Amino acid sequence: MKELQAGLPGLRLFELEVFRDDRGFFVERYREDEWLRLGLRENFVQDNHSRSAPRVLRGLHYQAEPRQGKMVAVVRGRIFDVAVDLRKGS
Repeated sequence: MKELQAGLPGLRLFELEVFRDDRGFFVERYREDEWLRLGLRENFVQDNHSRSAPRVLRGLHYQAEPRQGKMVAVVRGRIFDVAVDLRKGS
């Protein structure tokens, strides 16, 4: 897993390594020792998977308490993801 530039303080962007062969592919989406190596210390407690049809706009989600980070992944195709910084003074 390698970290890419995200452009917004606190927003982190990672590129996962895809292992391909004639059977298909394999990707490690979460591995505790890799997350710790990258400084990700929060508990990872939930993983959801959804699929959207082409040109679907999903809503902006915000949660103050308890704080909840989001992990967004693209399985196939591409995505236009928007992160909004709601911190005071930013």
